[in-house]
Parts: sequence; structure tokens; C-alpha cells
Amino acid sequence: MSEELGTLEDLPQDYRDELDRAGVAPLWPMMRNVLPHGAPQPVTQPSHWTYGALRPLLLRAGELTPVEKAERRVLVLSDPGRGVGAMQATSTIYLGMQLLLPGESAPAHRHTPSAVRIVVEGTGGYTVVDGERLPMEEGDLVLTPCGEWHDHGHDGDEPVIWLDALDLPLFVYLEGSYAIEGELQAQRNRPDASQVEYRAAGLAPTRRPGQRPRRYPMLRYPWTGTEAALRQMATYGEGIAELDYINPETGEDVLPALGFTAMMLHSEQTHAPPLRSSSCAFHVVLGEGETVVNGKVIQWGPKDTFTAPVFADISHSAGTEAFLIRIHDRPLQDKLGYYEERPR
Repeated sequence: MSEELGTLEDLPQDYRDELDRAGVAPLWPMMRNVLPHGAPQPVTQPSHWTYGALRPLLLRAGELTPVEKAERRVLVLSDPGRGVGAMQATSTIYLGMQLLLPGESAPAHRHTPSAVRIVVEGTGGYTVVDGERLPMEEGDLVLTPCGEWHDHGHDGDEPVIWLDALDLPLFVYLEGSYAIEGELQAQRNRPDASQVEYRAAGLAPTRRPGQRPRRYPMLRYPWTGTEAALRQMATYGEGIAELDYINPETGEDVLPALGFTAMMLHSEQTHAPPLRSSSCAFHVVLGEGETVVNGKVIQWGPKDTFTAPVFADISHSAGTEAFLIRIHDRPLQDKLGYYEERPR
């Protein structure tokens, strides 16, 4: 098969004009753009957002724009391959850093994209999802799935900041992204399911005949439990400790399109994963280190966020004991039947 395909310029101008009038275009000049040989050619570029740079900008946003004028006071983390203002950190992942000040509340709404909140800083914040009040402590992972009513509030004394991760780009591409507004929800007078029904791994509420669990039975994954599990795994396992966040009833990923994996590296430990077909973002919960993504060196510290495109060559090296959460689109690729890992 020829490596060189015909170009548009090879065709006579009168024929090209007739194509334009007919509203059609020849495939062959564009073939290699959409079906490159061997591997994709991603637009996404590796990027790094330091928390030290973002935090003062968020606090300044809190001074400049009341939450009533913002609805959600967020700074969007834009992929440099698409330019500042792009609502994509990778092709499928939207990331934003959100601020809620003491006494504020963000109004209730529900929307077609699914979201996860990774709490970066502060105490006293909470999210209410379908009436369930979810405390927001540093490192916690909080779900607000597709179609579920949710609002945010803050009873504490200091700013609360969290990282939003959404499958928004998919819904924008499908022209299916929209939200519906509502009133703040009445909160149930009980702790959330992570503190009651799903407090211990391997245990779930007794199944009654004909009773089906909720589609999203556990909406908060406390960091304290995640860190303890990673430490235990690191003590007895080989390589780095990695744990996937899953639905405790089904064992599936927490969301249909996005997956979340917690990682622990010991001081001076290195890790070079295989080349994965999934794009990803890493959020540093604790620790310092260095990651090389396709030759780009990223020096990261606590609360930083960085990204990698599909089939990226990634190498981690921890300078101190480090904990990270990897956000990725493997669940979507699994459903589409094309997730792939290649040796380095």
C-alpha cells in the first residue's frame, strides 16, 4: 500500500469547485489525518499546573466575583495543545479548580456530564447529592454522577478548594451537554454511605430478594481509608501500590467514562508504566517528585496537577513518599472495545 496518498492540489480546480458545490470532499487527502498508521497523533500536550500558581488566582477570583455571579467559581485547566480557554485538559477529560468561601453555597443543578471532586484544601465544605450530605476532607473523592441533583455548601472558616474532573468534552462533542437548575436540596439526617453501608472493603448491605442497589451506592471515597489501604498494599506488594476506585456493589469503575486510580510511591521509588491508549491526568495528594512525559520533565509537589496524552511514555520518580490520583478514560475505551497497553 502506498505511503503517499493523493492530495487535494493534485485535482484540477474545476473538479474541486464541483465538489464544493455538491457539499462533498475526497477522503484520500485527509485519510492519514484521521487514520494514521500504527498509533494516534494526539493534539493533547503534556501540561503541569502548580498549586502555588493557581491558589492565589482562585482566592483573587473569590474577591472579584461572588459565587452568585459565577454559579461555580472555577479556573479551567486548558490543554496547551488546544490553547488557553479550551474546556479540555485531554481529549476526553475536563479539569477545573473550584473555590468555595466560608458561608457560601453553590446552587443545585444536575447535568448530563458526570463529575468527580478531588478535595485539595480546607475543611467544612460539603456536597449534597440526591439529598445525601457528603463531607469534603482533603484527598476525598466525591461523585456527582450524570443526572444526579447536587449542590455545594461551606460551614467552615477557611477557603475550600477542590479539583473538578468531568467527561464534559464527550458530551460537548455529542451535542448532549446541558444542565437543569433547581432549589437547594433537603439533606438526610444521617452520615453518608461511606460511613455506614460501605465502611469496610468486601462488605455490602445484605441483599433482599428483588432489591437492587442504587446505581451509585457510594458517592464519597474518604482519603483516610484510601491512604491506609495503599500503605498496607505497599508493605506486602511488589512495585508501586495502585488501587482503583470502584462501585462497591458491582466492582466496576465509579463512572461510565472516567476511571480513578490511587497510587503510592516510596521515597526514591521509580515507576515506568506501559504505553496506554488512555489519556490521563495526575493529581498529587501528598509528596514531591519528577515525572517525564514524552521527554518533558515535570517537577511536581503537593496539590499539583499534570497530564499526559494517549500512548505517552511516562516515567515517575518520587523524591519523597508520594500519593497521587490518576484520572483516565479507560472505562470508556473498555466499553468501546479498544483499550490497549504496549510495552515500552
